[in-house]
Amino acid sequence: MTEERDRRTLETLRRAARQLDTHPQLLSAAGRLRAMLPGDDSYGDAMSLAGRETHHLVGKGLAAVQPDRDSLVNEIGRAALQLWEAAVASRRGTPEEQEVTLLFTDLVGFSTWALKAGDAAAIELLREVADESEAAIRAHGGRVVKQLGDGWMAVFADPAEAVAAALQLHRRLSELQADGYHPRLRTGIHCGRPKALGGDYLGVDVNVTARISEAARPGEVLVSDVVADQLGGDSLALGRARRLRAPGAPRELRVRRVTAPT
Repeated sequence: MTEERDRRTLETLRRAARQLDTHPQLLSAAGRLRAMLPGDDSYGDAMSLAGRETHHLVGKGLAAVQPDRDSLVNEIGRAALQLWEAAVASRRGTPEEQEVTLLFTDLVGFSTWALKAGDAAAIELLREVADESEAAIRAHGGRVVKQLGDGWMAVFADPAEAVAAALQLHRRLSELQADGYHPRLRTGIHCGRPKALGGDYLGVDVNVTARISEAARPGEVLVSDVVADQLGGDSLALGRARRLRAPGAPRELRVRRVTAPT
């Protein structure tokens, strides 16, 4: 009798908890609260959880056990992770949609060389380039966002530091060589307000930066006019402005080559 009563009591508590967890008014209130909180109020979808930081991994775990219904507990968990992500971005000094400087790099001729050199030599070189890239980017206050095959994407708070990091990296890679291959970079730098999502950055400004990098000549650091306008002093030499002719780039966008004065 006691066991049966305990079973019925437990089942009653389960039904009450389920009803509370799916109460429409509570779910609506939780949704309104998330919209008021800092950060991405859509946090929890595949794109927002694409990163590899701790809060992204926790979010993936939460998503994996998400019930096939709206859940108050799940909403509360997402709200906590949304705040966590916003706090991480704030500590980095790059809160959501603040202006940042984006940098893209690409190794010129790497794929062709790698076909002849083989995987072992190619991977060894990529490791050396990765070490130099991380060092240059971090030394100038930047953060590596992701590796793009034989290139990198990084973000900076200061355009001058992004340019300094690029010039340092170009200088350091000029000292490397592997099986007759001398690494040379193409680098593009642009300022904008991309969308920070899942440890990545998305949006038009990201695409524009990639197009600038593709337009750079071997060994060239190419910056948008937005970046060039923020560079001052005698420590840098700016080339002649030219129009960026690339799909997806604004017609009025101009780019300039940046070099360290000789």
